[in-house]
Amino acid sequence: MIDQRAESSGYETIRDWLSRRCAIHYPEAKRDLLTQRLGRVQRAYAIPSLAALAAAVGDSQQHEVQLAVIHAASTNHTYFWREHEVLEFFRASVLPDLARRPQIRLWSAACSTGDEVYTLAILIAETLGMAALEQTQILGTDISEPVISRAESGIFPARQLQSMPAALRAKYLVPVGIEQFQVIPALRRACTFRRMNLKVTPFPFRNTFQAAFCRNVLYYFAHEDQVATVNAIADVVEPGGWLFTSVTENVRDMSHRWKVLDSGIARRAERS
Repeated sequence: MIDQRAESSGYETIRDWLSRRCAIHYPEAKRDLLTQRLGRVQRAYAIPSLAALAAAVGDSQQHEVQLAVIHAASTNHTYFWREHEVLEFFRASVLPDLARRPQIRLWSAACSTGDEVYTLAILIAETLGMAALEQTQILGTDISEPVISRAESGIFPARQLQSMPAALRAKYLVPVGIEQFQVIPALRRACTFRRMNLKVTPFPFRNTFQAAFCRNVLYYFAHEDQVATVNAIADVVEPGGWLFTSVTENVRDMSHRWKVLDSGIARRAERS
């Protein structure tokens, strides 16, 4: 018989661990959702209860289970050409300036399977020409190892390409199976993917970025983690550089280091 008190305690232990470890915050209203996602980890590793899963998460030797819990708790829904208005602002108002730079350096934080990273590469190729990709470095990072592996492959199901103009899909992706498409090598060479935890600051970058994209992730964080994240991003974006968030995420109340220009669009102060 399952001890409900132990199960409730196990759930709270895991929820608190996720918040401390990687800033993933599940309010009480999403208890059933997190329990369902943790159930997948229990079944995969034959762990009989949440109490036992909490014990495994607290065991430093259970690294594989810890990563599985993080992956299960993460929201990895993404697709190409997400939030057109933000992308159009980047294309029309930011890329012309970056075209005059010797190198374009962009960062997509919490990139999931890399849809945004490759979307940015396509925007650059279309706006500045394919040759511009040779001077472009786009870094995609995510806390989940499985989605980083998928991003590196550059292979996507058709459903993740539905918002992308058909002509661009035909130009930059090739069929590799039934309803599967792979990004062409010229784009993949400009894109690098790494596993990284946004909770661990300062971020380990030697060179600054001209723009950072942290879209559809901040609202999963508690407010104090939102503040810490946008300030840490300011540390690795050049003065006058850009931060793009989701149109539903407003950094105006999170940091004085960013000047909000429009929904989802902010610019770093020249001086911090």
